[in-house]
Amino acid sequence: MMHFGNFGGMGFGWFGMILPFLFGILLIIGAIYLIQRMVTGKHGPSGQTSAEEVLKRRYAAGEISREEFEERMSVLKAGR
Repeated sequence: MMHFGNFGGMGFGWFGMILPFLFGILLIIGAIYLIQRMVTGKHGPSGQTSAEEVLKRRYAAGEISREEFEERMSVLKAGR
């Protein structure tokens, strides 16, 4: 006769005791990560700046002309 309740008599053993503990740790780490992301206000990968910010920085540094800036900005805004 088969016993489905304990997986054929093997049971979970020590794994059954550690699994809830590991799950709790994962939940705590996930909550800390989400709170940190909300507090810092970062929505993309860390260190990444938006295309508009890069465009503004390049225009301010004189790397591109006003016409190039306006053309590229309109392309970016059209893609939204």
